[in-house]
Amino acid sequence: MRAIIGVSSNIKEDLLSVPLSNVRAITQFGGVPIVLPNLEMDGIEEIASTIDGLLLTGGGDIDPTLFGEEPLPGLGNIVPERDRFEVALIQKMLKLNKPILGICRGAQIMSIAMGGDMYQDIYSQRDGSLLQHDQQAPNWHGSHFVEVTEGSLLRKIVGVDKFKVNSYHHQALRNMPDGFIVSGVASDGVIESFESTYHTFVMGVQWHPESLISKNDTSSLAIFEAFINECKK
Repeated sequence: MRAIIGVSSNIKEDLLSVPLSNVRAITQFGGVPIVLPNLEMDGIEEIASTIDGLLLTGGGDIDPTLFGEEPLPGLGNIVPERDRFEVALIQKMLKLNKPILGICRGAQIMSIAMGGDMYQDIYSQRDGSLLQHDQQAPNWHGSHFVEVTEGSLLRKIVGVDKFKVNSYHHQALRNMPDGFIVSGVASDGVIESFESTYHTFVMGVQWHPESLISKNDTSSLAIFEAFINECKK
């Protein structure tokens, strides 16, 4: 039986949008993608009950008032409707212990939904030298390395302790919510992945594995395969 995967979407000029790379990554491993609305509605519980898993896609910045801050100069475009919808849906999915894979912005909003926080702009808020986290290269190109935490779910899935990822972000995770651990970091210390210790499969990654799949990247394929297989259960 195929797994039904809810796919978060962006809003721009009254249109919902989802990069097709996310859809292709799901269908490649036997999932059925369902694009989700970003509407405040009474149907959140029904959506969470219907889908087998949730893919939180990338996109714009996150409203800092959700984690107790006001906007800094480096903050980019936000979509408040998307923020509120995703936070509510994430919380429902976690209560049901259903699989969640958060990508880039998706990882960040998942952390916020559980009480974590983040940097609005790493280049103005972090001391020391940083890597280029908004790469000037094709999205299928791995531009820097991630070091994987021994014993983590990510380590079990990818089977290596270090691999290359692409990078398109200026916001980043800062403090983990309770029950979550860091499972991967860049060489400059920026958190690149995290996962729940309470749930069967709840993982956030700061890069875009759905774009790397086009070049048959082994780690990206393994992440999506593990996610979809868990949803099928």
